[in-house]
Amino acid sequence: MEGLNNMYGNENGLFMMKKRVMVVVDQSSHSKHAMMWALTHVTNKGDILTLLHIVGSSCKASERCSSSYLASSLGSLCKACKPEVEVEALVIQGPKMATVMSQVKKLEVSVLVLGQQKPSSFLSCLCLKSSTEEFVEQCINKLECLTIGVRKQSKGVSGYLISTRWHKNFWLLA
Repeated sequence: MEGLNNMYGNENGLFMMKKRVMVVVDQSSHSKHAMMWALTHVTNKGDILTLLHIVGSSCKASERCSSSYLASSLGSLCKACKPEVEVEALVIQGPKMATVMSQVKKLEVSVLVLGQQKPSSFLSCLCLKSSTEEFVEQCINKLECLTIGVRKQSKGVSGYLISTRWHKNFWLLA
């Protein structure tokens, strides 16, 4: 029965499945918007929110220190906003796509949330995608868990644009 208590929360005699939600975070505003969206729209009481910050293989020790600070401060912000959600922050060095894929599998992630930025009009004219757009699209298409790309709408427009395997740039007013 102890093993079940680790997987399930017992509230009022009902068993509820905990889910693990992972957000890939960095210094960008779009990853912070995705983190807050995941916290407010995906997580529930008892869920686990994992903030994953990936540093490149060529990263110096001083950059790793600032990465740890970023991850822990974002984790503290999440705990303050929604204390009923368990929050963990991970800083891992390695190639971005391979690291995300291995952590999703290792931690048995239910939902992966990624921040998207507004596509560059210059790159759009050339029918090219930024490295961030390509990364989000690869994650959506390759990972087995539900993967959601989140982009905050432009100033003056409420809501978010959501991309999944089934819907691209779906407008969610929330």
